[in-house]
Amino acid sequence: MTLILPADYQPHLNVRETQYAIKYIRDTFQKEFGRQMNLERISAPLFVTESSGLNDDLSGIERPVSFDTRMLPGTSLQVVQSLAKWKRTALWKYHFQKGEGLYTNMNAIRRDEEADNLHSIYVDQWDWERVIDKEDRHLAYLQDTVRTIFKVIKHMEHEVWYKYPHAVCHLADEVYFITAQALEDRYPDYTPKERENIITREKGCVFIEQIGAPLKRSHMPHDHRAPDYDDWRYNGDLLFWLPSLQQALEISSMGIRVDAFSLADQCRMAKKSERLQFPYHKAVMEKRLPYTIGGGIGQSRLCMLLLNKAHIGEVQASIWPDAMIEACRKHHIPLL
Repeated sequence: MTLILPADYQPHLNVRETQYAIKYIRDTFQKEFGRQMNLERISAPLFVTESSGLNDDLSGIERPVSFDTRMLPGTSLQVVQSLAKWKRTALWKYHFQKGEGLYTNMNAIRRDEEADNLHSIYVDQWDWERVIDKEDRHLAYLQDTVRTIFKVIKHMEHEVWYKYPHAVCHLADEVYFITAQALEDRYPDYTPKERENIITREKGCVFIEQIGAPLKRSHMPHDHRAPDYDDWRYNGDLLFWLPSLQQALEISSMGIRVDAFSLADQCRMAKKSERLQFPYHKAVMEKRLPYTIGGGIGQSRLCMLLLNKAHIGEVQASIWPDAMIEACRKHHIPLL
């Protein structure tokens, strides 16, 4: 457990005021986000069958929560860890066309997450996906989409400032783009997280591109990514500087999704080629699913950013170690 306890931290809103602000941010953001991105809200599952291959193992090592049910004897069900593959299938199933998309309120349990100021075993995010053309599969399209999402988040800064001028976190005026390789070349003697903090402190908001493949100097990826949802050439993480903790906060991970070539190539690199036998992977390989772009935006993390909170537990009800609860209480950080 790594816990940051900022000196002289005092929340600008009490617990009840924070709860009202959370509802306002969530309601307002998803309406504006859906409008700007041309997305419809769709109901999403809390669990899927293991055999479908629809669940995501994120960086490739997280264990999903599994259980059985009397309704389907002999079938293993898994609580979702994200909905990247499910969303792409839903776009095909519901006959979405180019430029149209969906978003969901995704709730997940990530049992292997190590709790700290930014991480919880409970995840709540807006998962979104949109149909694109094959010709849209390039970095410029990805960057235009990132700028749209950044614009909506900046809009939310102004919305929160209007209601809570004493509590709002003031954000950068633009997003800075850099590839994971260029970031390693610039700061070769630092760890990936240290690089993120250095560049985000300098720029205020950064989108780090091309995450997943090994980098040239370290021969390790900037961060681990499962090989079967993002195309590692056209993905990235959106980071903001969080003053309360004096560190970078990842708000969104997103990317253009794999096509048949990149799916096979990335599964080969990750030594996960056996996944190509799952129904979802076969659909990608046989080009039955649409080309898409998608990602997730952390709901609690967005609230944490806009209200400049010091712990995600201030905006999310979850389970925390007793020692963390007590340490936070002593430093005026009220965990829900």
